[in-house]
Amino acid sequence: MTTRSEPEQSRPDPSLDAIMSERRHLTNLAYRLLGSLAEAEDAVQETYTRWYAMSRQQQDAIRSPGAWLTTVASRICLNVLGSARARRETYVGEWIPEPLPDGTAADPADRVTLDESVSLAFLIVLESMTPAERVAFILHDVFCHSFNEVAEIVGRSPAACRQLASSARRRVRASRYSATPATRPAGVVRDFKRAWEAQDIEALIGLLDPDATATADGGGLAVTFPHPIEGGERIARAWVDLARRRPDDMAFLERTVNGQPGLVAQQDGVIVTVFAFEVAGDRIKHIWVVRNPNKLRHWTTD
Repeated sequence: MTTRSEPEQSRPDPSLDAIMSERRHLTNLAYRLLGSLAEAEDAVQETYTRWYAMSRQQQDAIRSPGAWLTTVASRICLNVLGSARARRETYVGEWIPEPLPDGTAADPADRVTLDESVSLAFLIVLESMTPAERVAFILHDVFCHSFNEVAEIVGRSPAACRQLASSARRRVRASRYSATPATRPAGVVRDFKRAWEAQDIEALIGLLDPDATATADGGGLAVTFPHPIEGGERIARAWVDLARRRPDDMAFLERTVNGQPGLVAQQDGVIVTVFAFEVAGDRIKHIWVVRNPNKLRHWTTD
């Protein structure tokens, strides 16, 4: 008969690697649910805190730790979405989801897979949904969970969750959002950059949809236009005015924003503005301008 030389609590956790390997999935899920990498990281951290607050016996009793983590993270995000609505009512100016750069190995943003479901155009549509609609839609339509699984997370019946997802899809269709990528968005954005730097107003007008809209988010921490600019010609004139007032040490660079071609403004080696675009055909339908420094913390220069 042998005796153990170390206490139960100090034994290595055989499930640690499996548990921590879920972090990327959880971050992907939380970012799509919340539209904020900072809030997503907090939600994932809280999920792991709850896991490690349980005893080893409680953890071992959970048949699927991955499913448990997904359920807890989703419920945390559902609660955050409810409170976020109230916070955004007092937000200074327009609120735009936090833009993501191409990730680097050392950057938490690298844990978010960049695809069509994280484009700013899509995330903006998600903002029009109720918290329950957004959670049901993302879990079922994007992450392929069954409505029985969604029901357990949302706290409603499977039939009710089916209706929530259906309502969310109607919102997507009503928004005129197109999941079909433009044929040459990088070329359109590059042409826009050249016309902007040349202050060629006619070329800018030709690249913008007549009903295009530009929206900016400074969060009260950076100067920007306070209300959306509507109409391709008005946007073109506003952008020419921006070019004329651009500081000498500011450069416009092509960058990937949430997996889509975009631009950034760099000043003294620091990225101070991110521009995201929605392109349909050969025209720009929407421009999102993010200047809130709290939403640019994951952006780095080459």
